Amino acid sequence: MRLLPRAALLAVWALLTVAGGVLLARQELNAQRDAFETDARIAHRLLSQRVVQHDAILATLALLQPTGAAAAAEQRLPALYPQILSVQRREGDATWPDAALVAAEAQSRAARRAVLADADFAAGRYRLVLAATPASFAMGMDLKTVVPWNEWPMQPATSPVRLALEQGPQRYPLQAGRDAGAGWVYEFRKHLASDSQPFDVVARRVVGWGELPWAWMLAWALAMATLVGGAAWLRAQQAERRRAEELLRLGQVARLNTLGELAAGLAHELNQPLAALLAHTQAARRLVDDEEPDLPTARDAMRQAEQQARRASDVLGRLRRSLERPGQSADTQAVVLQDAVRNALHLLQPECQRRDVQPQVVATGAPVAVRAEPVALEQILHNLLTNALQALEQVPAHERQLTVTLATGPAAGEATLTIADTGPGIAPDVLPRLFEPFFTTREQGLGLGLSLCESLAQGMGGRLAAQALAPRGAAFTLTLPLAGGA
Repeated sequence: MRLLPRAALLAVWALLTVAGGVLLARQELNAQRDAFETDARIAHRLLSQRVVQHDAILATLALLQPTGAAAAAEQRLPALYPQILSVQRREGDATWPDAALVAAEAQSRAARRAVLADADFAAGRYRLVLAATPASFAMGMDLKTVVPWNEWPMQPATSPVRLALEQGPQRYPLQAGRDAGAGWVYEFRKHLASDSQPFDVVARRVVGWGELPWAWMLAWALAMATLVGGAAWLRAQQAERRRAEELLRLGQVARLNTLGELAAGLAHELNQPLAALLAHTQAARRLVDDEEPDLPTARDAMRQAEQQARRASDVLGRLRRSLERPGQSADTQAVVLQDAVRNALHLLQPECQRRDVQPQVVATGAPVAVRAEPVALEQILHNLLTNALQALEQVPAHERQLTVTLATGPAAGEATLTIADTGPGIAPDVLPRLFEPFFTTREQGLGLGLSLCESLAQGMGGRLAAQALAPRGAAFTLTLPLAGGA
């Protein structure tokens, strides 16, 4: 396992820290913007309610047209509404005290609604006029008390939001806000909900660098440092563990002795011929013990038992030769691959039926004869086919496929036999160790089957290779030299 250098770890930490910091800053800025817009809209709604109330007061006066003693009642409005500074009334042919009210009344009569007579934002005042019959009315308003401070969404003295009323070039500040200098600027502008008081509510908020969530960003940086450091430490521990496992494996392989290899190999290779010998002997005994002994069939069973016994003797002799003369090749002869495959599949037919597997043999052209030792070739085919059947047990029945492909090549004078299955396949970390002695992935396995198959193939001048198939499965390819004149 390759470890990342320190510079790469620092780069990863910096990248994660910057990305997390940007996300935290963006989240905070979004929250500040949402709060700003909410407060600005509430302020606009409250001010709109007030100015609409002013229109309603004027409309009520024009509708009721109080006279006599009731006329004095309108002068009590400033006591009821603090934002009303004064109420003026023009009766009949009377005239307004200034030209601004005269022009506003004419405009109001034409528009049939209250209009703004004048506005003095520097003094914090403005006047409204509503033309009516027989009397018209004018109200002087105080901008400061127009604001419903008891319902205001912000603290005017401490809020960072700068908010004002604007009308043309005039500006009346409602709260000073705070100037944060450089930063992120949010703005809000909306007209009040009354045509008689054409004022704009203007709000501005500047979020400075100092308002970013630096504490959370520092905590994120520390967390990322811990994460990257922990990942690097864990990766180093895994590499150390793999190194220790590799050294242990090498030590175990070095401690193998010839006696242990011989005993395990004998147990593995003699299992099949001894099982066949036992079966044929038991069959012959049953045939002889019958009331009418079937002697011809019994003799045939005994001949087959004799063949299996000789086969076991050949296995013992070959193993002894490999120990006494490890460099000497096995006695080989011409063997037809198609026949060897047919015999191996015949022996394993019950196993195929039990697993609901229909082996497919793909061969083109004439029969292929190779130079091989018949018993060794039979052992290789039996082991490879058995392994494939055991692998197919781990997948659903409708997905089980076993294919045996015979071909010449890839090099001149060679033939290949490939056994492919659609089982779970071979893990990448298992593939390099597949032919090691005593390496196995099965709980009850000895780890000698594939190792012996490889040794047998090499002893016949051939080779054995394995590969994982996509999307799933495994293939084992046996390459043997062609027999002379094949």
